[in-house]
Amino acid sequence: MDLEFLIETMDIIGIVSVAVAALSVHHRFLNEHRVDRRVFATMKREQVLGISGVFLMITSYALRIYFL
Repeated sequence: MDLEFLIETMDIIGIVSVAVAALSVHHRFLNEHRVDRRVFATMKREQVLGISGVFLMITSYALRIYFL
């Protein structure tokens, strides 16, 4: 597997994960018009997705700097 392909894949997965996390919470909140347990559960789940996405973006950046 090409290292550059792996780095770019990690980067795009990270970016999409953060975007999905942000959009999902906003969508739920707009539909519910209140903050209840379901909204908090969505926020917690999307927070993990967002943190994972940021981790992937930082890792891909570090790999890009170190290897390329």
